[in-house]
Amino acid sequence: MMEERMAKTVYIIGSKGIPAKYGGFETFVEKLTEFQKDKDIQYYVACMRENSAKSGITEDFFEHNGAICFNIDVPNIGPARAISYDIAALNKAIEIAKTNRDEAPIFYILACRIGPFISSIKRKIKALGGTLMVNPDGHEWLRAKWSLPVRKYWKYSERLMVKHADLLICDSKNIEKYIHKDYNRYQPKTTYIAYGTDTTRSQLTFSDEKVRSWYGEKNIRENEYYLVVGRFVPENNYEAMIRGFMKSSSKKDFVLITNVEQNKFYEKLRQETSFDKDPRVKFVGTVYDQELLKYIREHAFAYLHGHEVGGTNPSLLEALSSTKLNLLLDVGFNREVGEAGAVYWRKDELTRVIEEVERFDEDAVSELDEKSSQRIANAFTWEKIVKSYERIFTKEKK
Repeated sequence: MMEERMAKTVYIIGSKGIPAKYGGFETFVEKLTEFQKDKDIQYYVACMRENSAKSGITEDFFEHNGAICFNIDVPNIGPARAISYDIAALNKAIEIAKTNRDEAPIFYILACRIGPFISSIKRKIKALGGTLMVNPDGHEWLRAKWSLPVRKYWKYSERLMVKHADLLICDSKNIEKYIHKDYNRYQPKTTYIAYGTDTTRSQLTFSDEKVRSWYGEKNIRENEYYLVVGRFVPENNYEAMIRGFMKSSSKKDFVLITNVEQNKFYEKLRQETSFDKDPRVKFVGTVYDQELLKYIREHAFAYLHGHEVGGTNPSLLEALSSTKLNLLLDVGFNREVGEAGAVYWRKDELTRVIEEVERFDEDAVSELDEKSSQRIANAFTWEKIVKSYERIFTKEKK
């Protein structure tokens, strides 16, 4: 099922696929194709067959948002699975480009998982007159979930991806700086295009049944809680946030939307901090309904963000767009995004910051709300992000 040749073909490798069910890269590909303006670009998207199956799709090729999607079967081989998926998907993309006789195809790989295999694949891409673009993602090798050998692999793999990429598209200026600093010997060619976020307000209202039942069931009141949304992993600094909040005299709740089932880190923290003895700390599970999640964000007193690893974080963008007051861990990644629209905290001073913001008057909160919403509108809308990508893909001058 091959389309007639378009002016520019772009093959996207490294997401689980579209329709997006979860995940940052999956949402990115969904939005890149959904907001497409330049009809001279034909996207081809590699998809894991099991991701497609969640949408009831079983064909080898199918169309979504105008993109041609192709399913890849991946054997269940543990941690190396993502690596074998990327290699199989990239080889399949090269095969399609060859069959289509594509002119100067672009192969855009999300993340740096296949560095040790990239030089031989790059030769095939060059033989087609193609270009290799890579999104280096965040500091994967710093994540606590990986064992030391796996971390070493990620760092080694990243180095080789940087070495062989024709262009690295970084979604954070801090990641871009790091690429130039650590890999200066390769003189990498980079550009910065942020991640985007949806800026529309929730369609739900106070009296909607699903809103009232969620708040009632969790025993939470609008505007009377601090909120955190994200994966429950050590590098997101849950320990610092829980300890900092528990030490505060706040009468508000601390609501954590995260999956903690069978999570060893959760058990460890519970034993070390006794957060289960503090009735204000409420783990409420996950919320998959996007409209409800938006409403919950919009009606939080404040959002707490402790991410320390990675580039532009989607959950942070959503918070800046929809929550009035945002308290962010004071690291370069977060300051780069939040600028003057947020309050920043260091790990040992969160208690003080919480007590300080509870004394803010309405004007101070409104001003921060206005600044954070404006920051998102100026730099992080999907329309803007997609336009920047289309310029790169069609090599149009800015």
